[in-house]
Amino acid sequence: MYGLRSAAIVAATLLSCSVQARLPYQQGPPGYASDHDGHYQKIPSSTHNSPSGMPQPYGYEHPKYPNPTGAVPYGPTGTASPIRRRPNYLYGTNAGGHLILEKWMTPDIFEGTNATDQYTFDQTDGATAKLKKHWESYYTRDDFVAMRQWGLNAVRIPIGFWAYDNAGTPYIQGADAHLERMIEWCRELGLWVLFDCHGSPGSQNGFDNSGHAGEAHWQTDDNLARSTRVLRAMAAKYGAMKYADVVWGLQMVNEPISWDSNNLNTTQSWTERAYPAVRAAAENKQLSIVMHDGFMGPSQWTGVGRALASSPRGNRGPARFVLDTHLYQNQAQEDKQLTQREHIAKACAWRRTDLLPQNSSSLAAMPVIVGEFSAATDVCANPDGSTLAGSACYIDGCQCANNVDIGDWQKPLKEATRMFFEAELEAFDQGAQGWFVWSWKGPGGWGMENLIREGVVGKQLNDRKYKDQCD
Repeated sequence: MYGLRSAAIVAATLLSCSVQARLPYQQGPPGYASDHDGHYQKIPSSTHNSPSGMPQPYGYEHPKYPNPTGAVPYGPTGTASPIRRRPNYLYGTNAGGHLILEKWMTPDIFEGTNATDQYTFDQTDGATAKLKKHWESYYTRDDFVAMRQWGLNAVRIPIGFWAYDNAGTPYIQGADAHLERMIEWCRELGLWVLFDCHGSPGSQNGFDNSGHAGEAHWQTDDNLARSTRVLRAMAAKYGAMKYADVVWGLQMVNEPISWDSNNLNTTQSWTERAYPAVRAAAENKQLSIVMHDGFMGPSQWTGVGRALASSPRGNRGPARFVLDTHLYQNQAQEDKQLTQREHIAKACAWRRTDLLPQNSSSLAAMPVIVGEFSAATDVCANPDGSTLAGSACYIDGCQCANNVDIGDWQKPLKEATRMFFEAELEAFDQGAQGWFVWSWKGPGGWGMENLIREGVVGKQLNDRKYKDQCD
């Protein structure tokens, strides 16, 4: 997420429990499976849509594209399940704060240190033991069971480049083994994985979420080349056919900035070179390769999408290059001036302003997912259900989202948050090919598990109370 994710969580640093981007994703003709090279073969009529022994999906059925587990069967030849449908729409969450530390999300592990990010934490006394304990306990299989039960079908898992190449850095390795464990849980439960290179060599943005806060040095020749090498190693491992039934995609870079030491032209030209190299390293040619939009929006990437779709070294058959955009309404100062009704109107407008028009050739060549968003906004709710912008109010019974523990939220604030969250999902249903809320775990309204536990959202994904807000 943008910056240090700090703009929306200033109050959260004082109160540890406070709150701190259609077409179906068509994989080929119905009733056919794809081989390694993207060629389709007829699937026998007796084939079941879910892996042997796998429960049928929980939860939400997309209004236009039913069956969230997938559109077209895919039969890999490795050790993966014999038939598993790739999803036509992704309903997901991020497993944030786990394999890359962010102090605002997991302050406890930083206690007793002067560390501000993964880079400085890994140089502190006892860091290896602390990381091991964190990796083993912060996310458990029960979390993934809860995700599935709520109706999600995918998880985006951030990890740093140093898990695969830490030469010349202080970063501690070992996170990949825990990614492997999470992937196995997802396989068992019927969840798809988008694994995300969240931290790139030299830092792609200078934010703590890259692993190293400060300046962005990703766009040097050496770091760009190293980034490609690491991604090829990741693709060779998790793009193997034995993972084809569970790994949906690989994200090359998360949130590269397009200002200061970075520029969009360099990011895009690198993407056009790296994409075919990374894809070639994957045995599974169904693997989706994802790139973040550099905070510039999908409309600035349509040329890249068309180039990769038409390149003989790029996509063969269905689109495999996917663009990720992140949509928050708790980062920019102007968003802090909005009431919840205005937040909802802005979310609905994303279909026109921040996503690609339905049935456009650009969307067909370059599917768009919303890799991060949040239910959190800086609003206060009055007892009568009206809302005002900011973090202070003076009517008796009024509550503000960013300085009241979520466990103490009353019905007006819960309902205002649910209305906004459901408007976001409605906009994404109409203007994207999937979404991942940030994050499953997190402080206050940033944590999806908190929203479910406290009754802020419905008991399942298909339990939507405020429908047709964007009509």
